Amino acid sequence: MHIVSQTTIKEYPLVSRGKVRDIYEIDPSTLLIVTTDRMSAFDVIMNEPIPYKGVILNQITLFWMHRFSSIIANHLLATEIHDFPKPLAPYADELEGRSVLVKKAKPLPIECIVRGYITGSGWKDYQRSGKVCGYELPSDLKESQNLPKPLFTPSTKAQLGEHDENITMGEARELTGEGLVKKVEEVALTLYDQASAYARERDILIADTKFEFGLQGKELLLIDEVLTPDSSRFWPAQGYEPGKGQPSFDKQYLRDWLAGTGWDTTPPAPTLPDTVIAKTQEKYLEAYRLLTGQELELP
Repeated sequence: MHIVSQTTIKEYPLVSRGKVRDIYEIDPSTLLIVTTDRMSAFDVIMNEPIPYKGVILNQITLFWMHRFSSIIANHLLATEIHDFPKPLAPYADELEGRSVLVKKAKPLPIECIVRGYITGSGWKDYQRSGKVCGYELPSDLKESQNLPKPLFTPSTKAQLGEHDENITMGEARELTGEGLVKKVEEVALTLYDQASAYARERDILIADTKFEFGLQGKELLLIDEVLTPDSSRFWPAQGYEPGKGQPSFDKQYLRDWLAGTGWDTTPPAPTLPDTVIAKTQEKYLEAYRLLTGQELELP
C-alpha cells in the first residue's frame, strides 16, 4: 500500500481525473475508480496529499454501500484487487484498499444534498433570505441548529475548478425530470435518516451530506462516494451546541486553517505544514473508527 497522489495506468484509457478520483475504462460497461490521496478545499487541489486519505474514503464508502444495499442498488462489481483484471496486477500496491470496479452508469446532472442542520452555504443563504434553496424556514434558527426536518437541496454539478451552486427543486426538475427528481429525493432522505440514526448511536451528528446517483439503463444506482468526510459534515454529538460553528471529523478543520492564512481560495493553495497534514488525516481516521467501530490498518 502506497501514498498515491496520481495514477498512471497505461493498460486502460483514463476517463476522468477529478479533484480526488482517477477513473479508467476497463471495458464499455465497466470502470475502475481509484480514490487518491489528493486533497481539495474550496474546489482547489492542495499541493500536498493527505497520506492514505483515499483508502479511508473508499473504505467508508464501502461500509455505507453495503449497509444501504437493501434500500438502493449500487454500482459495485469488485472491491478486492485479486478480483480485478490481470493487467492491473502490477499496480496492486497503488490500488490496494482504494479502488473499486464498478458498473458504468450515467451520473445525474445534479448533486443530491441533504441537510439536517443549518450550516455552511445553507446558513449563509438563510441569513440573507430566510430560506435555504427556496425552502421557507422559521425565523429564529441559530447557526448549526437542527432543521425542523431534513431538506433535500440539490445543486449544480460544477466542472473542476468551478463551484457548485444551490438550485431550487423547480430547477432540478428542469435538469433531471420530475419523476426522477422525486425518486432521488425520496431515496436520499431515506438514506440520510437511516445514516443519521446510526451515526447518532456512534456519537456523530451528520449535519449534511452529498449523495451521487446514476442510471444504468432505467435502474437508479448509488454511485461515487457515500457519507465520507469529503462529502459530509460530521460533528461530535458530545458538546454539540447550536449558535456557533461546530468541531468536526471532516475537512472543515483544513478549510478553517486555510481561511486563517488569508488565502483568497484561488490557485495555488498555500503549502500545508506537516502538523496540518497529520491533523487532517487524524480526523478522517477518527471518522472511520467511530462510524465502523473498527481500526483501519495503515502502513
